[in-house]
Amino acid sequence: MRIHCNLLYNTKYKYQEIWRYGVELKLKILNDILIIDILCALLIISIIFIPSTEVRVLIGLPFVLFFPGYMLKAALFVKKNEIDILEQVAISIGMSIALVALIGLCLNYTHWGIRLEPVLYCVAAFIFIMSTIAFFRRSRILKTYRITTTFTFNLPRWGEGTFNGVLSIALIIAIVVALGAAGYFVVVPKIGENFSEFYILGTEGKAQNYPNEYIMNDGLITQVIYSNGTVDVASKMGAVTIGIVNHEQQTVIYYLKMIIDGEKVSINFGGQITDSLGPIQLQQGEKWENSINIIPQHLADNQKVELLLFEGLETTPKYSLHFWINVVSAK
Repeated sequence: MRIHCNLLYNTKYKYQEIWRYGVELKLKILNDILIIDILCALLIISIIFIPSTEVRVLIGLPFVLFFPGYMLKAALFVKKNEIDILEQVAISIGMSIALVALIGLCLNYTHWGIRLEPVLYCVAAFIFIMSTIAFFRRSRILKTYRITTTFTFNLPRWGEGTFNGVLSIALIIAIVVALGAAGYFVVVPKIGENFSEFYILGTEGKAQNYPNEYIMNDGLITQVIYSNGTVDVASKMGAVTIGIVNHEQQTVIYYLKMIIDGEKVSINFGGQITDSLGPIQLQQGEKWENSINIIPQHLADNQKVELLLFEGLETTPKYSLHFWINVVSAK
């Protein structure tokens, strides 16, 4: 940064000193392609090995909103004076948003789906491929004609008018406020919505294929038929998997109870019979997933199996899930 100060003589006001400041900021990037590749690698490493860190926020935003478009721009435009700095920034941001949306759309039609890891790896792969293309295209052009990685920003001179002076001050304030806001949101992240995930999984760990028909003989279950046609004659108990994930932003103790056809029923968990399964203590972001056995007590069709999740010592369930079963006689 260079600051110039000139002492001028004004003919209207004798010997009046008028200071005119000109600010020139030069930003030289040694290797923009290599820097972005390194930042992408750091983001991948932080997500894999450090689940929650500020690095993910600092690098994640430009990773989605700037890097893909910038690398595509670098691969397409390799000569000087093809596009200026403002056009480069606008193209990088606009194309990044479009590219990430397009990648997400394509992933939506695959078995990976739109999840963190597939999006991360696909966007990173695109960035690395474009950076390789940009590197080889630049290497084939004489250094004199390569696109510059030195950006010069000239702020308006105060002595050239009140408007230019106000504009300079407003620009400086805007930069300081933007940097301060970004730092604040990184250091003090916004707390998300408080909730708990509560779900039932059937056979093969999917939200389907629950036990839907029981065969009872003399008050005892002899067969269990699942909705996919599977018949269980060994356990004589219908099994489902219960999952709980804590997103309450604090440690929570859960209790699980079950009602079948309006009557409280004991839960068979790991061979132990209990009226209330718990306490299940989970920290923020922690998951509990285990299988429980369901044993109806009487014959009837369309019996409603209700699973109730309580938090702490609350007497009213916060979450509830249900499915339907038929219990028929073997005779």
